[in-house]
Amino acid sequence: MEMEDTIKDIRDSIYYPVDDVLMVAGDGVHIYDSQGKDYIDCASATFNLSLGYTNKEVIEAVKEQSDKLIHTTSSYQTSPINSMVDQLVNLSPKNLTKVHAKVCGGSVANEGAIKMAQYYTGKRDVISLFRSHLGQTYMMMGLSGNSFRKEPFPSPASSMGMQVPDPYCYRCFYKQKPETCNMLCVERINDFIEYGSSGQVACMMVEPISGNGGNIVPPKRYFKELKKLCDEQGMALILDEIQTGFGRTGKMFAAEYFDVEPHIMTVAKGLGGTGFQVAAILAEEKFSGMDLHHHSFTYGANVLAAAAASKTLEIISRNGFLENVETVGNYIMERLYKMQEKYTFMGDVRGVGLMIGIEVVDANKNPDVKRTNIIAKQAMKNGLILRTSRYGYGNVFKVRPPLILTLSEAEALCDRLEKTLEEIK
Repeated sequence: MEMEDTIKDIRDSIYYPVDDVLMVAGDGVHIYDSQGKDYIDCASATFNLSLGYTNKEVIEAVKEQSDKLIHTTSSYQTSPINSMVDQLVNLSPKNLTKVHAKVCGGSVANEGAIKMAQYYTGKRDVISLFRSHLGQTYMMMGLSGNSFRKEPFPSPASSMGMQVPDPYCYRCFYKQKPETCNMLCVERINDFIEYGSSGQVACMMVEPISGNGGNIVPPKRYFKELKKLCDEQGMALILDEIQTGFGRTGKMFAAEYFDVEPHIMTVAKGLGGTGFQVAAILAEEKFSGMDLHHHSFTYGANVLAAAAASKTLEIISRNGFLENVETVGNYIMERLYKMQEKYTFMGDVRGVGLMIGIEVVDANKNPDVKRTNIIAKQAMKNGLILRTSRYGYGNVFKVRPPLILTLSEAEALCDRLEKTLEEIK
């Protein structure tokens, strides 16, 4: 009782809402609460534990580095930063040869990428998608596709941002069918530029698969067409790979899955492997030259975080790692398709690798937000952590466990999910 009282007292002092559950330990894809209950984490914490909880190799690399140097200004070279930059250039699309590591998270990486595009093009406007998330800072909130995030704040970024429809085949904005689709979701961007912009569009920023916006997976040819449009319009195509990067799709980057070379790419989250905070911007040579004082953060280019990132990249690059992501991802998708035959409220199942979303609908195929949140709440009782889309305002629950998931763990995950769906049926 005394511990419970203490937890409540502390919880009342935390600015943001937190659950009653007190988590005390984690190992691999599992996390344990103070009562000893085991949860399979299908959110990978905040979609950033690509190697799961307490990866020993990453932690050992950080411990070893901590005995030498923890942090120094980015004005000097350090071995961990050099190693991380070299690996990022070698693993990313071949046109991306510059790495800006002086950023401390995904939001500021995205801001920096936009600044690079604006600096190079001399233009201002930014195009994003209806359901885009992009980040939590003022600029990225203003460019987000969610009005409820902007409503309380007078964001100056909104004046330079323009949102266009997602490549959302299940609920196509243009009422097209995949078999007869003419990629209007790309073609009509020309109209938005002509009639809705200032005529000075610097870039378009897109998540290859929407992270918070509902796990929307575009048709394979979408990005080919989009890159062509950006080139024709003189805009930079920026891929926000903060959630999709580093093996989440079964490829090192989603850019590889969609066979596209963006002009700029941002990375974070999974780069830290087991929870270390690290991010970077990767760009073509022509986007270099912006003075560092335009985008430079104290805890960017952190030496310890770079040591974690370097080891993480080494692990993900090993033979069989990405193949395992594809194998377990395919197994989960097959199980989900079977569940979909049984539970009519599973309107759509979509995903690549271990970036999977399930759209929940009512009898008329309309979004069922209430049931979506009930599923997540009930899953927690069954030892399964699920996150829902759009901060609980959306109707998609997401399956994105750490990439080290084994087939036996994937089976247990699906068993717990099916138990949950049966209980709320």
